Amino acid sequence: MNFMSFVSASVAVLADFDRDVAMAAGLSPGRVRDLARVHEAFYGPTRYTRKQAEALTLAEGMPIDQLILIEKKLRAVDDTAERWRIRLDLVRHRGAFRTLSKRIARLIKPPVKPPAAACRFTRSRAGMRTMIFTYNERDLADVEHTLRAMIDNTTPAAAQLADALMQLLRDGDTIPHATFRPIVLVPIANWARIHAGTGDDVTLTCTDGTTMTGAQYLQHEFGDILEVAAFHPQHGPVNLYKAQRFANAKQKTMSKLCCPACAFPDCKHSAETTQTHHIRAWRYGGMTNMDNLAELCPFHNGVNADNHHGAFGYINNPNGRIRWIAPNGTHVPMTTPGAMELLFDPT
Repeated sequence: MNFMSFVSASVAVLADFDRDVAMAAGLSPGRVRDLARVHEAFYGPTRYTRKQAEALTLAEGMPIDQLILIEKKLRAVDDTAERWRIRLDLVRHRGAFRTLSKRIARLIKPPVKPPAAACRFTRSRAGMRTMIFTYNERDLADVEHTLRAMIDNTTPAAAQLADALMQLLRDGDTIPHATFRPIVLVPIANWARIHAGTGDDVTLTCTDGTTMTGAQYLQHEFGDILEVAAFHPQHGPVNLYKAQRFANAKQKTMSKLCCPACAFPDCKHSAETTQTHHIRAWRYGGMTNMDNLAELCPFHNGVNADNHHGAFGYINNPNGRIRWIAPNGTHVPMTTPGAMELLFDPT
């Protein structure tokens, strides 16, 4: 087949379409679904046989990709008769893909489903995080009006609005400053440098997913108690507990030291929003020991393959290093390094 034949291929090539053959040929599942949808419309069973025959004739010569677009958009039309009326109108189109898209937008007005109220936070990136907040339009209009009254036109509005929002939230201790619990897992020489005032370049990882320098640590109020945890280079935390199903407070704290974030790679959840997971499941005889615990977000805790066979892979800790084991057996380190990596695996 030359290129012109490929370009001019139209609905007739789908007359004997077979989903299994398409999948076996290596087409992507998405492409197979698209082609199946077109085949169903033009060759599948229907009580609108006359309209189907007319549409098949009109669609001859129309590029497959345009037919795919039409059928995708028609999914928003619930009434079958109305769907056939619009289909017969659109298959008469001859021209650019973009022009067809505009015509579809004029003919099909999908119902707009309002998004659910939500507040989401991204992971830290270069010291910054993003908050995505969806709420009632009237309430957010009030927020915007209040914030815009607090800014001027001397600099771009976006940065000013962000500062104004934080000022509004901080006033009156509405949102108090959190008490950080840093993972102080640096060699003793670096710890001494911090207290000597020469450890500005030392980075401390916090269990809320943020980081700070040694200098920033000294400037912050952390309370009166410093918790210390001991770690073995190969076996991990040395404080072990065996008696109970659920991890106690100290175990959870030490587990967060090993997993400052969800152990699945690239998961956005910090250890403050995770669940303490048994690497070897409790139902399979796994003990509530420090060498059998890891931090996972609720979703990844649910999909983790406890039997080591599953589409999402599973968590393990070879040599005390917590790893995600992909379905193909590849070991993938945590995105955020924990105690074992910071103490014993310097980069």
